[in-house]
Amino acid sequence: MPRVTSLSAVTLAVADMARSVAFYEALGFELLYGGPESGFTSYRVGESYLNLQLSESTSEGIWGRAIWYVDDVDAFYANVLSSGLTPEFEPRDAPWRERYFHLRDPDGHELSFAKPLA
Repeated sequence: MPRVTSLSAVTLAVADMARSVAFYEALGFELLYGGPESGFTSYRVGESYLNLQLSESTSEGIWGRAIWYVDDVDAFYANVLSSGLTPEFEPRDAPWRERYFHLRDPDGHELSFAKPLA
């Protein structure tokens, strides 16, 4: 039986492209297409992609969560802080054997940055 093996892309609706581009660039995402003045922007994140679609009908609130694996959760957290962003909590170890923290983007989408624990 065929199975899903990886995530290709997540597309998020955003209210202000320039604000969202600045946010994701502060996280170090690699811009592939679009930018602050575009209606659609795409980033490469490892072997996956994050797309931003400008939408006038966005509303803040949780829609779900995008989970990104990082090499070092604590170092990535320190980078987030030094970029002037405010995570929801400090990195912690979860009972499901991941170290992680959450951050909301400018439109309220919840992002989780994690690494499996050995």
